[in-house]
Amino acid sequence: MAGPVAFVLGGGGLLGAHEVGMLRALLEAGVRPDLVVGTSVGALNGVVVAEDPTPEAARRLSELWLDLDSSDLFSGSVLGRLGNLARTRTSLHTDEPLRTALEGQLRARTFAELAVRFECVAASIERAAEHWFTEGPLVDAVLASCAVPGLLPPVRVGDGTYLDGGLVHSIPVGRAVALGAETVYVLQVGRIEQPLTAPRLPWQVGLVAFEVARRHRFAADMAALPAGVTAHVLPTGAPEKAPDLRSQLRYRDRSGIADRIAGSYEATAAYLAQR
Repeated sequence: MAGPVAFVLGGGGLLGAHEVGMLRALLEAGVRPDLVVGTSVGALNGVVVAEDPTPEAARRLSELWLDLDSSDLFSGSVLGRLGNLARTRTSLHTDEPLRTALEGQLRARTFAELAVRFECVAASIERAAEHWFTEGPLVDAVLASCAVPGLLPPVRVGDGTYLDGGLVHSIPVGRAVALGAETVYVLQVGRIEQPLTAPRLPWQVGLVAFEVARRHRFAADMAALPAGVTAHVLPTGAPEKAPDLRSQLRYRDRSGIADRIAGSYEATAAYLAQR
């Protein structure tokens, strides 16, 4: 395996369960990262592995995901969510449950305490640009990377305000390469495996447009890989089909988490065995 090894974990909400199976397969195969970069839910999964780059971390992540009750992180009745929106004017939910979960999962409190170099990205509102968190408090940085517009509130860190990193960099392969990675494992949630089709209904238009934008950046990064850099786009094991864009709206539906973890574990283990 040539040069520094990076794990790149993309965003994707509850589809991030796929990354848990991929991480288990990688770590059980003895693949240890020198660098972890993540976006949104990929930042959440990635920081756990950056703290403890062993199969035990993958086991802990699996337990966290399998025990996940969406009503814990995205709690409240319809009236309760509308009440929160009325109070905050910006989000249906508070990020306090997610903060509590992160603080309970992590022993490290700052980037400097991690075993492996870790960076996560968020969208800076004031600068209208990507912002990479590389030092300071961990939980605030991950919360900023996970701040899905409309669902979770923008996160204030220092003198800036941030939204979900997927707005600016959904699968940050380019960042890993810029930081010197020569072998890159891309942990993605399955969207890039599925063909897009033209929207046919009004609600599909915005979702398809956003999907085009995020795939374009990833494709550009992959096309620009310099000589000497090897990228492995890990498989989810999900059947190739047109993506169900409506699933992005069902952000509280945790059905299928176990299947996603198991499917991506088996597919990634098989992929690694062939290398």
